[in-house]
Amino acid sequence: MAAAKPTIHASAVLVGAKAALIRGPSGSGKSRLAWNLVTAATEGLLPFARLVADDRLHLECHSGQLLARPAQALEGMVEIHGLGIRRIEFEPVAVVGLVVDLAAADAARNPRADSTTIDGITLPRLGVAAETAPLPLVLAALRIPPAGH
Repeated sequence: MAAAKPTIHASAVLVGAKAALIRGPSGSGKSRLAWNLVTAATEGLLPFARLVADDRLHLECHSGQLLARPAQALEGMVEIHGLGIRRIEFEPVAVVGLVVDLAAADAARNPRADSTTIDGITLPRLGVAAETAPLPLVLAALRIPPAGH
């Protein structure tokens, strides 16, 4: 039996058909953004959003796509600031469609969209500066296509 791939410190939320993979240093707001995306769907700001994983997840390449899965011990758990760990509905697997890097040094003045490569798969990337609220930027990135497309 093959050894399980190690987990990474990140969160992921399925938004529509693809997941937003949320990375960043400890304390950068990964859990808060994951929860905000889930609640944005209940408030009608997104058509659908469901937690895939918070804090720890597995990434794997499959048929040219990057899949995110929750760490088994943390399935369905999300940290809600001020309330602690809560259990909510979750998706067991999702295809990653956007990478959000919180507290990104390369986004110091202007958050910018570019791309990143994970396990040989190139994905759209949104770098968000530490002092910038990420939810409005992520909502815009998910709902508004880039100019020229």
